[in-house]
Formats: sequence, structure tokens, C-alpha cells
Amino acid sequence: MLTRQRYTVSQATNCQIIKEIMHYILIIVLCIIAFFGDHVFLYKNSHFLSTAQAQSTSTQFQIKILASGLKHPWGMVFMPNGKMLVTERVGQLRIISQEGQISEPVKGVPAVLHKDQGGLLDVVLDPDFAKNHLIYFSYAEQTGKTAGTTVARAELIDNTLQHINVIFRQYPTTTGEKHFGSRLVFAPDGNLFITLGDRFSHMEQAQHLDNHIGKLIRIRPDGSIPTDNPFTHDPNIKPEIWSYGHRHIQGAAIHPETGALWLHEHGPRGGDEINIPKPGKNYGWPKASYGIHYWMVPIKDEHAEQGFEEPIYYWTPSIAPSGMLFYTGNLFPQWRGNLFIGALAGKHLVRLVVDAKSVLHEEKLLKNYSVRIRDVEQGPEGALYLLTDEEEGKILKLVPVTDNQ
Repeated sequence: MLTRQRYTVSQATNCQIIKEIMHYILIIVLCIIAFFGDHVFLYKNSHFLSTAQAQSTSTQFQIKILASGLKHPWGMVFMPNGKMLVTERVGQLRIISQEGQISEPVKGVPAVLHKDQGGLLDVVLDPDFAKNHLIYFSYAEQTGKTAGTTVARAELIDNTLQHINVIFRQYPTTTGEKHFGSRLVFAPDGNLFITLGDRFSHMEQAQHLDNHIGKLIRIRPDGSIPTDNPFTHDPNIKPEIWSYGHRHIQGAAIHPETGALWLHEHGPRGGDEINIPKPGKNYGWPKASYGIHYWMVPIKDEHAEQGFEEPIYYWTPSIAPSGMLFYTGNLFPQWRGNLFIGALAGKHLVRLVVDAKSVLHEEKLLKNYSVRIRDVEQGPEGALYLLTDEEEGKILKLVPVTDNQ
């Protein structure tokens, strides 16, 4: 009895010591995060290279509110007539005129799971939209007590969706209403990329190839599988998979010169990444990250040592990136070729100077505007358009300041 009592006291003392050590480690981590809060680090093969130098341009612009009153807008795309299609997470699709007039909801949108991060999400046009009127949209779909990311295509005739056809459903559907991913991007070869999240509480599935969770998907516009996908010859692997080990991809875009897909994904506490996904490659989540878990448990950052692909760029602390655009217009000539990303938690617009495979400089725009930016698009005239993520969401238009202003 006495021996057991001594052991219990010793055990309690050890637990107290461990708690104190963890407390001090937490303080040190938070101090480091606070100190480096405005610095972004580039790593290659786990070796520190340099900080990404902050850069300011002489480009002056003004912000105009094109439209307001949108219910948590999520995705947008310009049509050939200059009007925009904009999704609202509540499950509505709107057409916005060049003057900012908001249409009645487009008819025929299927039922969506509008809960937490779920809802009607991204929308893109078919490359041959001018002839076939096809659009593609992603949404959270409920199946009994579970849900998943679904992608459908339909003809947009006047203000109605017709001939709706589901071309992709996440397998398996899971519990929870977070991390649906859902960005849609057409590649130069005509295939469609679909980004998927790890569904938050199912993160370990991002490392398993028999499901779609935490994956980048590549399919043909009709939903069939391209024969040059990396896993088409293994019956135990989902053939739609292009890359895996992703956490929550909410932005993707095609590099205008190389034709390669770039994407970014949310880290947990820190570790938001930019990747150039290669076919069949593993990007590490949840086994490797430059962030830490929400419950303050560290994650190994040795990507290369574990056989994972390194991000080309990452942020710590997290900015919660959303939306991605390579600017190719003429309205802002100094910005041509730059990469723009919205920051939800950071509440600013990121401008990155890039080359074919790396990030060279970063600038934070709209820091004083303090708004969650969900998506970024380029208008036909070269202006930048931003969606704000809020109950009364707005479309912001960035245009140059002219001499008479």
C-alpha cells in the first residue's frame, strides 16, 4: 500500500512537471509565431533558404463595390457577354450584370447541404461555353447522415439550368460539414481538375488511395477517366486521383506560361501551402505539415525525409487562403504574371511575384480594408474582382487610379 502511494505521488509530480514543460513550450511557440507573424519562409528539401521579401508597387488602385447583399458568395466566373455567374453558399446561383444588377436565383439548382462550410460552392464555364452553354458547379450533397463533394454540369439557358448531369461524387461520403474543397479548374488539355478536402475529422484518409478524401481529382468533362491519369492500372486505387495527401484545397489556377496547375491548401494552425501538384505524388497531410494541430500537437515538417513533396511556399501563421488567379490583363501592367490569392483569416489580398516554379516576392494588399476574401477573378477589361465572405457579401472591383481622380 505504501509502495503504491509513493508511486502515485511520484506519478502526479511527473505529470505536473510535464504540464509545466508543455506550458513553457506553448509560450515559446506562440512567441515565435508572434515574432515571425509577418514573415513567410521558403523551404526546399527542408533546408531554410530565405524569407520571401516583401514588395510594394507604385501601382495605385481604387476599390469600387459592384454589388452587395450576396449570401456568403463562394465562386464566380465571367461569361462571354461580360456578365458574371456567382454562387451563394445558401444554394443559389446568381447572374450579375456589368452594372452590378443581381438577378433572381437561377432556376434548377439541385438541393445542397447548406451547413457550416457546406453549400453551393464553385462554378466554371465549359471551354466551349459559347456554343454549348455548359457550366460545371460543385456543392456539398447530403446522403442520409453523411455528405460529400459533388460536381455536376448543366446547360444554362436564359435563367435556368437544364439537363443537369452529375459527373463526380466523392467516395465515400462522410460525417461532418467541413473541408469540402471544391475548386474547379479546366486544364489546357480540356480535362477538369476537382479539389477535395480531408473532411476535417477524416484526415488520415488523405493517405489512402482507395477513396477521394484529401485528393486532387482529374476527369474528363463527361466524368470519364483520362487514360494518362497516374493510377488507372491498379484496381485498388481510385483512378480519378491525380495527387494525394492534401488537407483542404480552396484555390487553384493554371500558370499562363507553363500550363501547370498551381494550388493552395489550408494548413491547421499555420502551414498553409502552395503546391504545383505532380501526377501520383503524395503531399504529406496529415503526416507532414509546417503547421501544428488545433490541439497544439506538433506535426513533423520533414516532407522530403518521409518521401513527400515539399510545398513551394507556405505561410505560418495561417492566412486561410481562398481563390487563386494568375493576372494576365493590361489594366495593371506592373502586375502582369503575378499570382493573387484571397486571405480569409488574414483579411487581405495576397499578391505574389512568381516565376515558372517558385515564389519570389509577396505583397499584402487591402490590409486596412479588413474583409474576408473568398475568391479572385479577372474581368474581361482587366480589372480585379473579389468576393467577400460574409452574410451580406460583396463583389469588389479594383481599378487603377486615373490622373483626374
